[in-house]
Amino acid sequence: MQIKSAEFVISAAQPAQFPNRPIPHIVFAGKSNVGKSSLLNKLLNRKSLAKTSSTPGKTRLINFFLINDAFFFVDLPGYGFARVSKKERHSWQDLIEDYLTNHPFVAQLILLIDIRHPLGQNDRQMLEWLHEMGYQFQVVLTKADKLNHQETQKQRQLLASACGIPLEHCLVTSSEKGTGLAPLWKSIQEHISEAAHLMKEKL
Repeated sequence: MQIKSAEFVISAAQPAQFPNRPIPHIVFAGKSNVGKSSLLNKLLNRKSLAKTSSTPGKTRLINFFLINDAFFFVDLPGYGFARVSKKERHSWQDLIEDYLTNHPFVAQLILLIDIRHPLGQNDRQMLEWLHEMGYQFQVVLTKADKLNHQETQKQRQLLASACGIPLEHCLVTSSEKGTGLAPLWKSIQEHISEAAHLMKEKL
């Protein structure tokens, strides 16, 4: 996809701040330090539109980016490892759940998982919730440049099995090398087109 424009819109701290323009939302979720910001920047061919940090849990709000004046990329707060109080962590969880449960324009959720590690408890909880809600989601494995080809294929099979999804639904990416961006964009575009069509039917 050709990116003609990409702009930050808002960091939402409460549901009233969620953009209500009727265009598709592509949502990125994952553990803290899984590489969400790096992947967003790589997909959009921008260096620092989404802020990267070496401090886990720095993204504490839901960040919305308007792409090509046609759809939103939505960056959810990273879960796990956040050096914050339990009260604040619960506040994030409530905000995320409110958004995912009630927002009508979510077209796709992309769940990022670090390919180097087994599924953590937070990943399992997120997957369980997505399955229970009947959510369409795409698993994307990040940081593949840290492993060789054989290790990558082994981890992909293990993680796809752990996530309960077919192998072909588990994409391998590297923001460092640009690996896997084309199939990810294909998946995103398919969901944008489908969501846009459904929205037109409802209008």
